[in-house]
Amino acid sequence: MRWIRRNLVVIAGLLTLAYLILPNVVVTVFSFNNPSGRFNYAWQEFSFEAWQDPCGVADMCGSLSLSLQIALWATIGATVLGTMIAFAMVRYRFRARGAINSLIFLPMAMPEVVMAASLLALFLNMGIQLGFWTIMIAHIMFCLSFVVAAVKARVLSMDPRLEEAARDLYAGPVQTFLRVTLPIAAPGIASGALLSFALSFDDFIITNFNSGNTVTFPMFVWGSAQRGTPVQINVIGTAMFIIAVLVVVAGQITTNRRKKSATS
Repeated sequence: MRWIRRNLVVIAGLLTLAYLILPNVVVTVFSFNNPSGRFNYAWQEFSFEAWQDPCGVADMCGSLSLSLQIALWATIGATVLGTMIAFAMVRYRFRARGAINSLIFLPMAMPEVVMAASLLALFLNMGIQLGFWTIMIAHIMFCLSFVVAAVKARVLSMDPRLEEAARDLYAGPVQTFLRVTLPIAAPGIASGALLSFALSFDDFIITNFNSGNTVTFPMFVWGSAQRGTPVQINVIGTAMFIIAVLVVVAGQITTNRRKKSATS
């Protein structure tokens, strides 16, 4: 009991981590399954067949490519706009600043179905045809709040004396921003961009309302679940999980190397 009390926090952390990773482990295991029927819910036998032909299911890789394109452009748009908004909210004082700050974070608190229905009504009233562009506009809208939150937290923690020192050394506004401000804010911008990409790629509710005849990867997965779940879906999910883990590990290694070089 003493050992449990001393390591209670560690044990709770490991159990929480296991709870979070368990679904990914199940998806990875069943990506090597060879089901006898249409549904990949019961283990039959080990097979590499799905990994050898991940695009063997019709239209799956097309929907995956579409989701990646939308996520990429939505990330770029949300990151650029969110970064500018975050700097404006922190560095400048203007009328209705508090109200605008509340409106920026409203999408984070609003249920997705409410935002999805509101955007659908907006697009229909404006006569905009539903499809790729309406999905991207909707994704930029809800990703914007997360970018602003990440970048704003980073900008608030910046030491203004660093920029003042750059100006004292005769650096112009552009030089100060590119060589001092932007590198310091880069971690917040990067975290906001990664979060935006993940949210956009994974979104289903808002996309389903505003997609028209366009089918993204989450919508393809939902539709496949009604008819039968192909093993290739697990393959794509496993690949995305591995890529995400590699990105996080690479970022952590880079951060540790920078800390070591700064202290040495």
